[in-house]
Amino acid sequence: MFVPVKPIDPPQTVKAAVPVPEAVAALKRRRDAEIAAVLQGTDRRMLLVIGPCSADNPTAVVDYIGRLGKLQQEVRDRIVMIPRIYTGKPRTKGEGYKGISHQPDPTKAPDLVEGILAVRRMNLAAIEASGLTCADEMLYPEGYAYMDDLLSYVTIGARSSENQYHRLVGSGVDTALGVKNPMHGSLHVLVNSIYSTQIPNEFQYNSMQVRTPGNPLSHAVLRGFVDDNGINNPNYHYEDVVKFSEMYEKSGLQNPAIIIDTNHSNSGKDPMQQTRIVREVMTNRAFSADYGRFIRGFMVESYLEDGRQDLPARVYGKSITDGCIGWEKTARLVYDVAERV
Repeated sequence: MFVPVKPIDPPQTVKAAVPVPEAVAALKRRRDAEIAAVLQGTDRRMLLVIGPCSADNPTAVVDYIGRLGKLQQEVRDRIVMIPRIYTGKPRTKGEGYKGISHQPDPTKAPDLVEGILAVRRMNLAAIEASGLTCADEMLYPEGYAYMDDLLSYVTIGARSSENQYHRLVGSGVDTALGVKNPMHGSLHVLVNSIYSTQIPNEFQYNSMQVRTPGNPLSHAVLRGFVDDNGINNPNYHYEDVVKFSEMYEKSGLQNPAIIIDTNHSNSGKDPMQQTRIVREVMTNRAFSADYGRFIRGFMVESYLEDGRQDLPARVYGKSITDGCIGWEKTARLVYDVAERV
């Protein structure tokens, strides 16, 4: 049984309530083109999709992204940064904090209407503070229509990459779309997921029959996998990437590109391993064309403070979901990537 709580305004109404200034729209167009060029291999810089596991505190998130904006200026000839503003959190057992889009105040009951508005306001504030348009996970496909005028990068998560609806909606995303390998790690499924987002589709979306052209910027995000015994296994090592690159090339997919997720199952859920993983990948990329030909960047979980904390949050800028590396380690990681590009 579904019990109505309150209506949610359609996307056009919400966008009118929190509009995007023309200067921001122009910035997004420039950023979208930059990111596309990296994925297409015409720009030799690396992408760095980086930020908190979950954007739980707008003040701390905007503070963090403002610092990223200054760092971006120092490495702009080597790296294109895409801050993470992840506003919906998938939960393995369906319980716990589900993100600011669901709970704008993590200590209070869900309020999806205010959550959608809070997400738009936070993205606009982050852009103003940094000059960088951001990334989010498409956890709820209907939600993309509320944010498509602000985001420059969208991901389909490991729990969603086999889902038909996510794939269909992904085919209508008009920016970079990262598709993670599924939780069980099948690379064959990952290739099928990317293929299904790159072809045209027709389906029901937000009370309309819609047609999509397919997304040629849909690409792979390798995040490791969980085996039948619940053990985390990485898939960023030399043999893993070479094997997948061969499969990728044979698939005939457009713009083959790989982003390495340095946390989750690749790090064994130890965020402090992320710097080591980046260094290994960059070393392999430098010495092996077979390994590095499709690698276009990294996804990193980073915030102001190391680690994580439980609710109620008491430490400013510390994750309340998965652990992250803090600002000092983040800056060193960024400089390390820049030196090795």
